Order: sequence, then C-alpha cells, then structure tokens
Amino acid sequence: MRTGSPLAVFGGRRLQAAALLLTLLTSAAVLLAKAPQALPNRANSVKFAAIGDNGTGGSEQTQVGAQMVKSRASFPFDFVIMLGDNMYGSTDFVKKFEQPYAALLTAGVKFQASLGNHDDPDAQIKYGNFNMNGQRYYSFVRGNVRFFALDSTDMSDKQLAWIDASLGDAREAWKICFFHHPLYSNAARHGSQVDIRVRLEPLLVKHHVDVVFSGHDHVYERLKPQKGIAYFVSGAGGQLRRGNIRPDDETAAYFDQDRSFMLIEIAGSELHFQSVSRTGSVVDSGVITRQASLAAARPEAPVAFGGVR
Repeated sequence: MRTGSPLAVFGGRRLQAAALLLTLLTSAAVLLAKAPQALPNRANSVKFAAIGDNGTGGSEQTQVGAQMVKSRASFPFDFVIMLGDNMYGSTDFVKKFEQPYAALLTAGVKFQASLGNHDDPDAQIKYGNFNMNGQRYYSFVRGNVRFFALDSTDMSDKQLAWIDASLGDAREAWKICFFHHPLYSNAARHGSQVDIRVRLEPLLVKHHVDVVFSGHDHVYERLKPQKGIAYFVSGAGGQLRRGNIRPDDETAAYFDQDRSFMLIEIAGSELHFQSVSRTGSVVDSGVITRQASLAAARPEAPVAFGGVR
C-alpha cells in the first residue's frame, strides 16, 4: 500500500492542523460576536428560575443549586418553577431537595412544583416546600403573570376541563404553563409528546397562552414559536443526556453538553430569559415580546455553544 513520502505526510498533517485551528478560531469569533443578552433586572419585575429533572441527589444537582445561588446574588429571583421528575427513586426530600437547595430555601425562595413520571404524586403534592397544596395541578399569580402548573402524567378529561375554565378566567397580561412532558422537543430519547399535544395544545392556543416550559428530555432546547406560543425544554437540572438533541427546523437553540437551569424576567410586555450551565456559562439568551396575546421572539437569540452540529 502506498503511503506517500515522509515529507508529503508531514505537509498533509500541517495542512490538517492549520484547517483545524482556523475552524476553532472561527467558532470562537462567532461565540464572541453573539454575546449573551443581559437580564434587565428591573425593579418590580417578575423574576424566577426554572429547573427540570433535577431530583437525583447527586453532586451535579448540588452544583446546579450552588450556581443558582451565585446567579441570585446579582439577579434576585424569588421563586422557582419545577418541571417534574423532582425526585428519582426513593422519596428523600432531604437528600434530593432540601440539601441541594438549602441556601435558596433559607433565603425564602419559593419552589412551585409540577409532577413528572418519576415522581410519587401522593407524597409530593402534600410536601410543603413544593407548594402544591394537595393538588396535582393548580395556578398562582405573580405580578401581571398567571402561572399554570399542569400534570402531564395524567391529562384527564377532568384536568382538561379545569385548564379550559381556568385559562378562560385568567385576566393577567401573561399566561405561562409549565409541566413535565414537552409538546415539542427534538431530543432523541423522548422527543415531542404528540399524544398529549393533540389534547392540550388546542386549549393553549384558544386561550392565548404565551409561554410553555417543560422537562422530561435531559437537555435544554428553545423551540421556534409554534402557533404563537414560545416553548422551552429545560430538563437538565440534575440529569443529562449528552449529545441527545437532533435539531431540525423547529429548533431555535439548544445545549446538551452539561446540566443547566433557566433564569427568567418579565417586565411589561417583555420576557427576558437565560439558560445557564452548571458552571455558570450563559448558553442561550433572548427576549420574547408579547404582542396582542401572541408571543414572538425578538431578536433571534444566539444558538447555544456546545450544541451545534
């Protein structure tokens, strides 16, 4: 077999190395050009965080919790929405919740839970720190926003009737739903939960829901608006499926290289968001503007680094 002269091989390797270096420098330049958008941190705005699939009790969950504390030092969110799978395996509220988030709980941060397929509903809906008040689905208000925590593990006719009536009764400017199973997702492990989508999405569209947060897939993904609704998947608060996203035309940005959580601020007609990695890097950010009950992303936020293929 011909392998070429040593000089030719050496020259080829130099060319390959130069091409690789050029690619890395180009990628770095792109990342520097797309600097994360800062949260405005305005007085009297609605500030909160979002975590999903967090309840492992492992070191990564604790590290995410520590990073949330660091973020709160400059962005003082006062509550956290939980996107389900709050506790894997045994129900150990101390190891899998109270210890990882001890500093946040001590500071008075309130957690609002929704149920995932790995959760024990009977135990969790009664647990005071999850603020579910014995209900599998519920709503609450912060400022000009009404939040709806839904139970996607059992999307019964009874719950759908409650969703229809409750969304219809809401008079707040913003309507935000959060639940475990994503209606839209491009992760390979689970992906879009079409069976739930065909039942739930018509109600979300009918009542002009602005934003939906879900977990289940252990990645971060921001979808392009679907039927006027902005969708986020943030299911890497404790678990991770590295390299699991298969982006398509619906994908606006994603990150599947480390654990992550979200920071969100709503001020007037704008919702500002950041997705933050376990190590504190902002991997996606942007603004959603609410216009005539329709959510439209502006401007296009940067594609998350570490997730581009």
